[in-house]
Amino acid sequence: MIELDKVSYGYGDTALFSQLSLTLAPGSFHFLTGPSGAGKTTLLRLCYADLRATAGKVRLFGQDAAALDRDEVAMSRRRIGVVHQDCQFLDHLSIAENIALPLTVSDRAAEASANLQELLNWVGLDAQAGQRPPELSGGERQRAALARAVIVSPEIIIADEPTGNVDWEMSQRLLALLVELNKMGKTILIATHDLAMIRSMKADVSARVLRLKDGQLLQAGAEL
Repeated sequence: MIELDKVSYGYGDTALFSQLSLTLAPGSFHFLTGPSGAGKTTLLRLCYADLRATAGKVRLFGQDAAALDRDEVAMSRRRIGVVHQDCQFLDHLSIAENIALPLTVSDRAAEASANLQELLNWVGLDAQAGQRPPELSGGERQRAALARAVIVSPEIIIADEPTGNVDWEMSQRLLALLVELNKMGKTILIATHDLAMIRSMKADVSARVLRLKDGQLLQAGAEL
């Protein structure tokens, strides 16, 4: 589905990582760990063609990402749901409108109306549907961000530190939602620095833990 083949990326003359390879197979679950500044967010952005590799190949659903034009990139991204670390909401819209936004901007408003209520119930935000993003707690915002990523019915969910600003109980609730998506056949890639949280998922999901450090991507352990 997504494949990085000997990919390198850097800023100016500084190489962030090089010769990095990764395959996200259908239905797989991956945790990406590593120290701050190692390039976890950059790696995620390469996976949904928000950045272009300086060397190597990134393939999205069998296509070379570097060869895709803007419309083709947009079509590929419809198959990928992204949960950003800072959520990136529009504060003048209600949380329901923010969740539906990926569909409304692509002229799929009818589809949004059909799925929105079910999604709000799924993430436990039915009562907050009319509130603006600044009125929500950190955990509520993260659940809304997950709902927004899922509303396009993606095949892959990529989440950047989705539990970074919430307490332990809320992090477990968010991860339970991601595990549920994986059991539905979705491919999941989560960047996180929280090893305790990863260990807590041992009984719930079969996942690979990858560690990005010193420009290299290594498997951090066997199946969780």
